[in-house]
Amino acid sequence: MVGAGRVRRVALTGGIATGKSHVRECFERLGVPTIDSDRLARDAVAPGSPGLAAVIERFGRGVLDSSGALDRHKLAAIVFADEQARKTLESIIHPQVRRATDAWFASLDAARHPYAIADIPLLFEVNRDRDFDVVIVVAAEPETQIRRVMHRDSLSEPEARQRLAAQLPIDEKVRRADFVIRTDGPQEDTDRQVRDVWERLRR
Repeated sequence: MVGAGRVRRVALTGGIATGKSHVRECFERLGVPTIDSDRLARDAVAPGSPGLAAVIERFGRGVLDSSGALDRHKLAAIVFADEQARKTLESIIHPQVRRATDAWFASLDAARHPYAIADIPLLFEVNRDRDFDVVIVVAAEPETQIRRVMHRDSLSEPEARQRLAAQLPIDEKVRRADFVIRTDGPQEDTDRQVRDVWERLRR
C-alpha cells in the first residue's frame, strides 16, 4: 500500500482494556501523529448530528441522557446484549469514522511524518486491517482484561466477559499483527516495547 509522497498508515488495535490509550500516548510523546477512533465515534453521534438522529430512529429516545446527548452506558447495555443491534450501531458510526480517518491521513505531510497511527479498537472486526500498511496489536491476558474493565467501567464479571466475547479473541489479533506490545507487566516494560516498535518503524 505504500506510495510515494504518502504517509505510511499504521493501525493500533487490541482488545478492550489492553492499554491502547496509554500506548497511543507514548507514540504521541515520541512525535508520531495519532488519531483516536473512539473520539471520532463520539463526534459521529454528537448532539445535532445525522449520526445521532439515526441512532434515535433505531434505538429510541431512551438512549439519551437528560440533556439530549447520547448516553453511552445505556446504549452499551443494549448493543452488548444483542449482536444485531451492535451491527446496526456499527453501520451508523463506522463509515463516518472511516471517512474522517482517511481525511486525517491525507492531511498529513509525508516529508515531516513518515508514518502516523490510527487507534482503531475494532480494526479486525470491521475488516479494516487491509486499509493499513502496518498493524500494531496491544495485548494482555484475557483475565487481566476482565479485571481491568470491571474496575474501569464498574461492571460485574458477567458484563465484562460479555464485552470481551463481542470482540475477536486477543490471541487471534496477536496472530494477525505485524508488531505486538504486551501490557501485562510493569508500565516501564510497556514503554520500552513502544520505543522499540517506534525505532523499527523509523528505519
